[in-house]
Amino acid sequence: MDVTIEPLDCGTLTAGRSMFEAGADDTPRELPVPAWLIRHGDELALFDCGMHAELTTPGPAREVIELFFELGLTADDLVGARLTAAGIDPADIGIVVLSHLHFDHVGGLAQLPNARLLVQRNEWAAGFDPDLAAANTLNPTDFDLGHDVVQLDGEHDVFGDGRVTCIPTPGHTPGHQSLRVRLADREVVLCADCAYFAETLDGGALPPIGHDHTEQAASIERLRGLRAAGATLIPGHDAAVMATLPATLR
Repeated sequence: MDVTIEPLDCGTLTAGRSMFEAGADDTPRELPVPAWLIRHGDELALFDCGMHAELTTPGPAREVIELFFELGLTADDLVGARLTAAGIDPADIGIVVLSHLHFDHVGGLAQLPNARLLVQRNEWAAGFDPDLAAANTLNPTDFDLGHDVVQLDGEHDVFGDGRVTCIPTPGHTPGHQSLRVRLADREVVLCADCAYFAETLDGGALPPIGHDHTEQAASIERLRGLRAAGATLIPGHDAAVMATLPATLR
């Protein structure tokens, strides 16, 4: 069974470093917003799905985001457009694994009408809890679109053969998860926002805002343990790391 990963470039968010690293200055740092296409034989899945189409044009939704970020997003950066450019009908995506429910990870769901969503139960519940949703900036209108939702409790074998596994890495949000993918000769872990940058994985500062920093630090230690065992870790928003990746990881 061939399993591959293809990084999809779904725009950028830029803000001062202090938004992403506690104690940093306000030098701008540009964060790529990726989605990840997983090919498991003839089956297609995504890990996260980028931003909402509404953000490509002026309007209230974009105005809110631009209070915090400089937004780099065109219609060509939407996940549906990236899939189409790769020769894939977005309607053929059967599974979307959501690392968590922030707007830059779930915004493309409206473009993926037939996907079944895999999300940790704690994360889905937080999205509908008024206090937790407000504290973690989770907006149900981004993700409650009528998809079939599978709420997970811990690790989950996506295809039943051990090749693609959801791994709980909470802290950034209540039910954040990462994705372990076993390729032909190596293991890759897509860390998402458990660790924004490579330096985060090496003891760098966490963002000043997050659900539970103690929990997030423990999750990072779990990822470091996987790295020590031979896995390649890919942080969630590191432009330098993204620039080194091939078009397809095999």
